[in-house]
Amino acid sequence: MTVGSLLYYATVTAHLLAALLWLGGMFFLAIVGAPVLRSVEPAALRQRLFHEVGLRFRALGWTALGVLLVTGVLNLQFRGWLHWGVLSDPAFWRTPTGLALGWKLAAVAMMLVVSVMHDFFVGPKAGRAAPGFAEGLRLRRRAAVLARLNALLGLVVVVAAVRLARGG
Repeated sequence: MTVGSLLYYATVTAHLLAALLWLGGMFFLAIVGAPVLRSVEPAALRQRLFHEVGLRFRALGWTALGVLLVTGVLNLQFRGWLHWGVLSDPAFWRTPTGLALGWKLAAVAMMLVVSVMHDFFVGPKAGRAAPGFAEGLRLRRRAAVLARLNALLGLVVVVAAVRLARGG
């Protein structure tokens, strides 16, 4: 095994582990964490717990995203797709591999936008809003919709990644 192939396997492994942390954490929060927290009373304690869990996961999630972005670019380089002309060739994007890569990159870009909106705008506002009032409820619902949208986009990324790994 060459040093290049060892580095490639290391970046793919780091990429997969970061994806597991990010997507797995989102699904855990959606399927287990949020339903359990919704049953906590009083409402002020529930809101505080949601806020604290969100802050802790946000730090891990953005670290995982950083790893995903760096290893993703490195993986493109190792696959030879960052060489001059490959990604700029319209014919590449019409191949099964190009289509899978396009879907994955588009879903990742949308996930980044949704994550920024959720983690730095809507989520913090929802965490500061007084429980039991219409504005707080509206913000918490919006944060939940953004989180669900991100999970759905995460599924698109996984399907595209599997197709990409299997040749499109």
